[in-house]
Amino acid sequence: MAAQRILLIGEDTALQRELRAVLEFMEHAVAVAGDLRALADACADEAPSVAFLTPGSAPESLVGAFTGMGTKAPLVMVRTRDAAAAPPGNLAVSHFLDWPTTHSVLADLLQRVFKSADERGARSAPDLGRWLVGGETPAIRRVRRLVEQVAGTDATVLVLGESGTGKEVVARALHYNSPRRERLFVPVNCGAIPGDLLESELFGHEKGAFTGALTSRQGRFELADGGTLFLDEIGDMPLSMQVKLLRVLQERSFERVGSNKTIQCDVRVVAATHRNLEDEIRQNRFREDLFYRLNVFPIEIPPLRERVEDLPLLVDELVRRIENERRGSVRFTPAAMGVLQQHHWPGNVRELANLVERLAILYPEGTVDVDDLPDKFQQYSGRPRPRPVEAFPSAMGRSDMQPFGLAMVGLPKDGMDLKEHLSSLESQLIQQALDECRGVVAHAANMLRMRRTTLVEKLRKYGLRGDEA
Repeated sequence: MAAQRILLIGEDTALQRELRAVLEFMEHAVAVAGDLRALADACADEAPSVAFLTPGSAPESLVGAFTGMGTKAPLVMVRTRDAAAAPPGNLAVSHFLDWPTTHSVLADLLQRVFKSADERGARSAPDLGRWLVGGETPAIRRVRRLVEQVAGTDATVLVLGESGTGKEVVARALHYNSPRRERLFVPVNCGAIPGDLLESELFGHEKGAFTGALTSRQGRFELADGGTLFLDEIGDMPLSMQVKLLRVLQERSFERVGSNKTIQCDVRVVAATHRNLEDEIRQNRFREDLFYRLNVFPIEIPPLRERVEDLPLLVDELVRRIENERRGSVRFTPAAMGVLQQHHWPGNVRELANLVERLAILYPEGTVDVDDLPDKFQQYSGRPRPRPVEAFPSAMGRSDMQPFGLAMVGLPKDGMDLKEHLSSLESQLIQQALDECRGVVAHAANMLRMRRTTLVEKLRKYGLRGDEA
């Protein structure tokens, strides 16, 4: 086996020292990342071929930083009898190594890891974000040109667009095409973090700064030092935090919560929002001075309905991604593609991606025609639609109506399996609710008048998929 560069993530432990000794005996080059700076340096010198995560030795911030770097190195989780088998933060792990181990077991594992990595590299899609920012419509060509022009600078970029258009992918394209590509890309969703915790999340805190602060913690600005900080949904940031963010952008320095020590930071900021910030300013929900500080170089991403000519390219790229991840494949007839191009796509590319994944599950290795598309697409097919069955509530009190259930299907002469029929009906209604709510489980649960946890259990029961967010 040819020598490879291997990264060990985690603080120094006896297990890690033993693993390093064995790997070096096998003539591999081994780098150790026990903190954020060592991690950045190890990945900057030369991309590792594989990374090992040793149990109990890697703080969550270090694991998150490795994920944020976007490295394609497969991750191997080392398991012991005393350590939990689940990786921290549900991190995607390609292989597991039970410790202690033998030379032959480790050699066999490495051979399989390197082989699968080579296969993924051979099938990998081209440039980062091609499936979102690629295409030949004038609007998307303009986005691509703006990304190319500003990527090599340190200018603050404001990415604008509806939800699901791919604002984070544009931000990552800016980072990985910039001189900062060897450092970290750190994303923060400002709308998903409670306002009272956002300051600590961005700037970090000292031990004892507030109840529950048992240890000191680095913030996202420190993690992104030398790299790029992506502030997603900046329009949802509380006004109190907007003042503090403005100061950091102006002075390039900050203090951790509970500390009076000033920390200098070299961070390129990319912000994004689906809101109209000028309207937010008029309604006193966003600071005008912060808007002008962020709006140095705006990039507006067009919604999918304005670039439907690119839809075949996007579908092809989405299918290729599913194939690369060995999750099946699917093809579309020209008629089905024509129907898709007539849809309004309120969920933009995210909605398209969910549809392609769902159809790949329903029709593995098959070809999707118009009739195979969900019901909401049939209105574009030009074919007559079946008359909907009258709902049960409207039949209440009418003696000429059959009982609910029987009015829909009729009772066969030889009887029927009622439990199976009701399960099938429930599954269909749940899928319809998910389609109407663009896959968001919480919204579908509200539509079906049930608890979200109950709906999640039913999704597992029927093998359906939804977005937990």
